[in-house]
Amino acid sequence: MAAKTTPKAKKVPSKAMSASHKTALAKGREEGRVVRNYLEALEEAKPKRGRKRTPQSITRRLHVIDAQFGEASALQRLQLTQEGMDLEAELATAEDPVDLAQFEGSFVKVAKSYGQRKGISYGAWRTVGVSPAVLKRAGIARSASTG
Repeated sequence: MAAKTTPKAKKVPSKAMSASHKTALAKGREEGRVVRNYLEALEEAKPKRGRKRTPQSITRRLHVIDAQFGEASALQRLQLTQEGMDLEAELATAEDPVDLAQFEGSFVKVAKSYGQRKGISYGAWRTVGVSPAVLKRAGIARSASTG
């Protein structure tokens, strides 16, 4: 019995991307970057729960940690070290708050086209914290179908 031979698959020549396709991809990446930066800045600027700490209260607590460190057990030193690191990070962000305005202008320019391309509704933007005023400036309107 003769072995069956299968015909070799024809190799399809790869097509080079058109200039307009490359431009569209670059535009999509840029819009995604702008939207991501704005949403991350919104998240960072969002008020935290609980009592607000001032830079002075954080500094006072850091001094208390320093004073307690010498007499603390190994486990307490570990916990104090972590608390101190957390407080230093909080102090750095308290002294250098996020400037939403720097991201907002770029966001307003691209949000509508990005949202249309990705199928993002007004309600979804609101849920992640984008204000109605910013959405209005971006040309994203509330409609019956998008909630």
